Amino acid sequence: MRVDIVTIFPEFFGVLDVSLLGRARREQLLELHVHDLREHTHDRHRTVDDTPYGGGAGMVMRPEPWGEAFDALLGEGESDAVVVFPTPAGVPFTQSLARELAEESRLIFACGRYEGIDARVAEHVATRARVIEVSLGDYVLNGGEVAAMAMIEAIGRLVPGVVGNPASLVEESHEDGLLEHPSYTKPAVWRGLEVPEVLRGGNHGAIAAWRREQALERTRRVRPDLLPADGADA
Repeated sequence: MRVDIVTIFPEFFGVLDVSLLGRARREQLLELHVHDLREHTHDRHRTVDDTPYGGGAGMVMRPEPWGEAFDALLGEGESDAVVVFPTPAGVPFTQSLARELAEESRLIFACGRYEGIDARVAEHVATRARVIEVSLGDYVLNGGEVAAMAMIEAIGRLVPGVVGNPASLVEESHEDGLLEHPSYTKPAVWRGLEVPEVLRGGNHGAIAAWRREQALERTRRVRPDLLPADGADA
């Protein structure tokens, strides 16, 4: 998979060289490219924003540098890339969406700032590639970089080979619609707190049943909105 990121803060993405994503990058499982939007400006101040039409507070990112950036990334005609615009006005980012995007061959993240990117940019790009506006949650960040980084990590770890043990992906939160069960390791007793006996007994059927019940209980307590509306177990 190839991932391109367009931003006015390319240094933010130095974290892509560490941990699992860094290893995946070195092993060429993920091809990651960061592009500075200001390289597509033509004034001495490298201006990327201007005041909004209709008035109001804040600044809006101008369409011209974004248009040139996408011309360079998409080339002529239609592209098989999926262009992701992180925005609090987008669809929620979920594990199922992460899985869907992990199957794509190329993603482009457009990191907006200020009051966002001129709306015509997404409209124009949609004539050349698939566009999806995605929200990390019901809150506002200073820009799209943090959201893009979170999405790239969630998507990248689902690319085959990135996570060493693929089985570890199966029991995670949201993979089956539930939150993940609690996890424990050695020692069996720590500061007076014991690992549940069922996990030490070696009965794999009992362990699976316990983990399922714990996942259901945690989901009921923390995220009841994830359970079916009729109250049946997921």
